[in-house]
Amino acid sequence: VGALDGFGAVCASSPLPVVADIHFDHNLAIEACRRGASALRVNPGNIGSWERVDAVIDAAGEAGIPIRIGVNAGSLDPTFAEREDLTHVEKLVGSATSFVEHFRERGFADIVLSAKAHGVPTTVEVNRSLSRELPEVPLHIGVTEAGTLRQGTVKNAAAIGALLMEGIGDTIRLSLTADPVEEVNVAWDLLSAVGLRRLRPELVSCPTCGRCQWDLMGVAAEVERRLAGVRAPITVAVMGCAVNGPGEAKGADIGLAGGRGKAVLFASGEKIRTVDEADAVDELFAEIECRFT
Repeated sequence: VGALDGFGAVCASSPLPVVADIHFDHNLAIEACRRGASALRVNPGNIGSWERVDAVIDAAGEAGIPIRIGVNAGSLDPTFAEREDLTHVEKLVGSATSFVEHFRERGFADIVLSAKAHGVPTTVEVNRSLSRELPEVPLHIGVTEAGTLRQGTVKNAAAIGALLMEGIGDTIRLSLTADPVEEVNVAWDLLSAVGLRRLRPELVSCPTCGRCQWDLMGVAAEVERRLAGVRAPITVAVMGCAVNGPGEAKGADIGLAGGRGKAVLFASGEKIRTVDEADAVDELFAEIECRFT
């Protein structure tokens, strides 16, 4: 009861929609609908019975809120879960389509569908199949149990990025065993990388090579750190040499190319001025503030 009271208070005061993510206990899902949830996420495969699922559907209908139907390896439709003739992909897709059909038969169509796996190929194949079989149903995509910051970022980028580039997916969750803030940061970076949404700067920098004559890695890391506070959809370059750097990064809005104690500050491939290496990052951000903020 205390948790539900707290949930109701959060819903009443939150400036953002609050989604109740409920597993196993259908009564919690029903009460969440009554306490102000803006949406539900339930996995019908672990609620316990169709009668309990129907009670949740009815509560959401009365509250006028949507339901995200979730499917994963632990919440398959029993009809598909025990079949040895089906692949894991087929079990996920079959369960998802079965759940959607049941919701529709119950007269509830305000749904979003999510079928997740921890592997990249499975995630991509499942969502491709669902987008073909249920093109009218919004898909929430992501990799479940993706792992820690480094490995999880790679797996999410591979799976979610591939699907988004094919036009598949309406919302995303980038799951990481890390600070939730990192999930949001990586999600924004992914959306930017595939050309869908830009909220903040993109940093481009070259690998080190024989022409590099300054602390490229250190400067790039410092620029990345300070760009976290900039809210402008610009491209910033940090290049290893002043000979080729400005030309190679002429698509960047602004950047640095360094060497031998100096750095060239440039914009759109054109030199602005030469600065001392020790002052290069400060000079770059002074120019960013002047031009873009």
